[in-house]
Amino acid sequence: MPTEAKVAAVADLREQLSKSRTLIVSEYRGLTVREIAEIRRSLRKQDVTYRVVKNRLMKIAAADSVGSALGPLLNGPTAIAFGQDEGATAKAVIDTMRPYRTVRITGAVLGDRAIDANEVTRLASLPSRDTLLSQIAGIFTAPLATTAGLFDAPLRDVAGLVQALADKQAAAA
Repeated sequence: MPTEAKVAAVADLREQLSKSRTLIVSEYRGLTVREIAEIRRSLRKQDVTYRVVKNRLMKIAAADSVGSALGPLLNGPTAIAFGQDEGATAKAVIDTMRPYRTVRITGAVLGDRAIDANEVTRLASLPSRDTLLSQIAGIFTAPLATTAGLFDAPLRDVAGLVQALADKQAAAA
């Protein structure tokens, strides 16, 4: 028979899962409570929630959503970083965990797909979504700007010839 505290914890985890698109799972073995609090504070500034979870309660909470992807990652003492933006969350977690050598990232769940720790590191090295969108916009606008310049060139040349002719006639007069 589950206790009220466990039922409330599962409900809270379900709510957290429904709000998050990215889950980065780490093993926090060897960290002190103070260090975990420092990690939480640092990640909270970057809109990422870091939470120590009980594996069994997390499996129950995730059963109807991302359970099949998340289940294999829940081994040992587990903490999960919940975030919205995949790249920004991965970068925030990797950068924050760097000084803590004992923390090991075991993987992540993006949407309903699980990725391993190496892919999390690669994801963290990607530029942000805004940067990628601006690069794509630049790729689309560059040919248009070049085409506009090519159509504008003959008019500029004619204007330059007319001005040179006017200058020549003014000098002759």
